[in-house]
Amino acid sequence: MKSIFFYLLTILVLASPSSVFAKGFEAPSKGKAVVYFTRVTQWGAAYSFEFFEQDQYIGMFKKKNYLRHECEPGKQLFWASSENKEFITADLVEGESYIVIVDVIMGGWKPRVGLNPISVKDAEIFARAKELIEDENPIAQTEEVLKKKNEKLSPFITEKLMMYNNIWKDEHQYKHISSNMAIPADAMK
Repeated sequence: MKSIFFYLLTILVLASPSSVFAKGFEAPSKGKAVVYFTRVTQWGAAYSFEFFEQDQYIGMFKKKNYLRHECEPGKQLFWASSENKEFITADLVEGESYIVIVDVIMGGWKPRVGLNPISVKDAEIFARAKELIEDENPIAQTEEVLKKKNEKLSPFITEKLMMYNNIWKDEHQYKHISSNMAIPADAMK
């Protein structure tokens, strides 16, 4: 009986989303790039933000935490949703890692979200992001959860991307992750 219990416990631990990625910087898989969405403040901890890559929901988290997202290199559009919708364009290089600071901004009903790409030149905030990534496991959701959320949010995603393409991208100057903002491997150690 004890051996069955330990066997089942081992399977649950190995299948847990939090065991998918370990804490600390992890190089992207071959042919991919990585973006770390990091929230380095506890302010507005009760509120979560949802994150998207183009037309795909990629995760959600609240509090001081981060989401590690592997994606295709090249031109990308990422966005986050809260009281507002915040977009960030990107030009990512294969094999490289990037950090986006998730800002919590006072809003009318709940906090607004901001997305700010950083490099190692942004020494103070980079140090805070690096410490968080080294000390905590990233937020991860199972493929099944991501699939269900994408199905549920499909009309919302379509509507917001249409607003972005037809109105918002011309009205706002959204930030951009340039290829030279990659975090050097030696800075991640």
